[in-house]
Amino acid sequence: MNQYMPINLKSFRLFLFVSTISTLLLTSTAISTITANQNITDGQTLVSDDETFEMGFFSPSNVSSNRYLGIWYNQIAVKTVVWVANKETPLTDNSNVLVLNGEGNLILFNSTNRRIWSSNSSVIGNNPVAQVLDTGNLVIRNENDNDPENYLWQSFDYPGDTFLPTMKYGKDFVRGLDKYLTSWKTADDPSPGEYTNRFDFEGYPQILLRKGSDVQYSSGPWNGLRFNGMPSLKPNDIYTFEFEFNEKELYYQYELVNNSVLSRMILNTDGILRRFIWVERTQEWLLYVSGQTDNCDRYGLCGRYGICNINDSPACGCLRGFDPRFPDEWRRADWSNGCVRKVQLNCDGGDGFIKQSGVKLPDTRKASFNVSMNLAECEKVCLRNCNCTAYANLDIRSGGSGCLIWFDDLIDIRTYAEDGQDIYVRMAASELPKMAAKSKTRVRIIVIPVLVGLTLLLGICLFVYKRRKQKNNDVNTVVHESTYVNENKREDWELPLFDFNTIVNATNNFSDSCKLGEGGYGPVYKGMLEDGKEIAVKRNSGKSIQGPDEFQNEVQCIAKLQHRNLVKLIGCCIGEEERILIYEYMPNKSLDSFIFDEGRRKSLDWSKRYSIIIGITRGLLYLHQDSRLRIIHRDLKASNILLDKEMNPRISDFGLARSMEGSDTSANTRRVMGTYGYMAPEYTIDGIYSTKSDVFSFGVLVLEIVSGKRNRGFQDANHDLNLLGHAWRLYNNRKHVELVDSIINGSYVESEVTRAVHIGLLCVQKYPEERPDMPMVVLMLGSQIPLPEPKQPGFYTERRPQEANSSSNNPEWSSYNHLSNHLSVTYPQPR
Repeated sequence: MNQYMPINLKSFRLFLFVSTISTLLLTSTAISTITANQNITDGQTLVSDDETFEMGFFSPSNVSSNRYLGIWYNQIAVKTVVWVANKETPLTDNSNVLVLNGEGNLILFNSTNRRIWSSNSSVIGNNPVAQVLDTGNLVIRNENDNDPENYLWQSFDYPGDTFLPTMKYGKDFVRGLDKYLTSWKTADDPSPGEYTNRFDFEGYPQILLRKGSDVQYSSGPWNGLRFNGMPSLKPNDIYTFEFEFNEKELYYQYELVNNSVLSRMILNTDGILRRFIWVERTQEWLLYVSGQTDNCDRYGLCGRYGICNINDSPACGCLRGFDPRFPDEWRRADWSNGCVRKVQLNCDGGDGFIKQSGVKLPDTRKASFNVSMNLAECEKVCLRNCNCTAYANLDIRSGGSGCLIWFDDLIDIRTYAEDGQDIYVRMAASELPKMAAKSKTRVRIIVIPVLVGLTLLLGICLFVYKRRKQKNNDVNTVVHESTYVNENKREDWELPLFDFNTIVNATNNFSDSCKLGEGGYGPVYKGMLEDGKEIAVKRNSGKSIQGPDEFQNEVQCIAKLQHRNLVKLIGCCIGEEERILIYEYMPNKSLDSFIFDEGRRKSLDWSKRYSIIIGITRGLLYLHQDSRLRIIHRDLKASNILLDKEMNPRISDFGLARSMEGSDTSANTRRVMGTYGYMAPEYTIDGIYSTKSDVFSFGVLVLEIVSGKRNRGFQDANHDLNLLGHAWRLYNNRKHVELVDSIINGSYVESEVTRAVHIGLLCVQKYPEERPDMPMVVLMLGSQIPLPEPKQPGFYTERRPQEANSSSNNPEWSSYNHLSNHLSVTYPQPR
């Protein structure tokens, strides 16, 4: 209450007069510092010495007339505020003044001399100065003392919605300071919003994002390398980071590798934590990474003892040894009540542990820790306490160290394709893997059958070894004759090899009645193995321009990939001079057989189309980010999206795919191959491909799914634009919904259509850097975050009507057109 009490008016006027005269004596050049009894009025600013940050009075937008004292980036076009002083008490006019008094306190007065905000430093200064540092930190210090440990006050101790480099984010136990993020209420109102992101100190520290009091997201515990629930937090070329936890303080901090790069983390009004990088060329903030990436990041989505796997459908399952608490609710996708043990613990010495690998560790608020224990000691401690439910290493570096023990139900667990941890979950003895019996009687009963079994097993192994050796000899012979694999570089495909006669029998000797279609690689047949399993058989044609390279590439790319939105490669056959690929059979064939067919596309209502779009994004996200290698498909199109019996999309045909390792993001090829209408401009013209070229193809595919029309061959009575140009024209006229396939008119969700078209246009931008990456696409489709305005798409072309009619229909399953290395493309100007 005292900060709003008016001071003696006469004294204030005298003080203001003196400080104003002092301020007028300052030079007209930008300054970063004011001394005692100097002030800043509305319209004046302080600028850091390197001119990165500026402090003064601002209004959040043209809509709001309220004035705030804040700090923002000085040299970028987009007004980006990083800190606000009077966020809860806005000023209503421009007659305001910020004063540094002789004791070392900054005080903000409004036009009626009322104190609106104060730094409230409890330490009295000696010749104090206030300065905006190059880091964006506003500090009050003694004039000749630059030691950060001696600052009288600093804005970094009181962050708002932005986490800046060098800021210590966490808890100062000595001074009792808790430094955390709070979202703005709205984009125009910096007062505290619904969301907070802060360290929770109950149990073992973790960062919890809350909406009010409800936890929305957990970072997981620090494991020595990163927060366990943030696998994307890895060493990179943009910033370094560290975590410190001792008796004096707990903090997480990052610093930029190159100070010319601008990067910030912000807790947005929608509750999503995001890191942005400023791109000077495009003059915009580019999303670098998001804290929450998919549905499995929702806190406790699968309930207690549930585990979330974003690649499963449904995503929620139970840990081993557990079943859904309420199966009926579980079947209705209500997982909130979680899972229960199949067999209750006895705590009589017979309990043990089952290792769950590759997971995000559970909520640690009911956990304890010991940094000096090893894993074996951790297990003993857990077994001695009947309330202990699980244990894990605290630090995963150098083989693991430390002990983290849970004493409550386990919640908020998810799987990770990479970078997950091991946790040992307590189980009743009957649920543990069977161990050898201890009694001599049981040994006598078991020994003889075991010996017999081992003998039989040895015989089987010898048989399999000889059979496989013979097959490998056959493979090597074919490989040598085909000259398409360098023996010194051939990788172990880890893929079953089928006997040629097996495939002949399965397809009725490649009968025309079993033929599903024919693509660039060759014909595709439906087959049935002896065990009744249906398969799709893709046989290389002698007339095909695809051959050994594409065969080897597809096997190497897809053999180890496992995702519900990728078609599964079951095996291959390379006997009898054949190159045959065997896939799981997709009964609904390809997407193009639905959306471009006048009769069948009626069965694709909007909800199914939108679900297919989301499924394709998940498959591409896995290829680009979550797979063992970064895979670029290079031939994404409607005919290469297969549909299973539930109409879930599966990306297929990896003959043209390429993999990238490490930090590689793009590559160049002299052999440009793909499908007209789907290829990105930079790939078509210069042979440059990257994940962003797949994004372009995806954007085309989205617009085709929405409209039911092909990009190549599209016709409209009002113009001669292709589908991309047509969609762009409708977007500019705010007529997004007119793009929707007329056959589903009236049965769609307008907001979803509008967002899909908007995202599709963002994906088909001319330049790769202007397109979102797949993590961003997934985020944009799954939330209501504001979308940037798209620009005119690449290949925004007009062509003569006869050109539109000249395109051939894409065959079902797999096809592509071969483009020569000398391909030349021109860009006619639109009318």
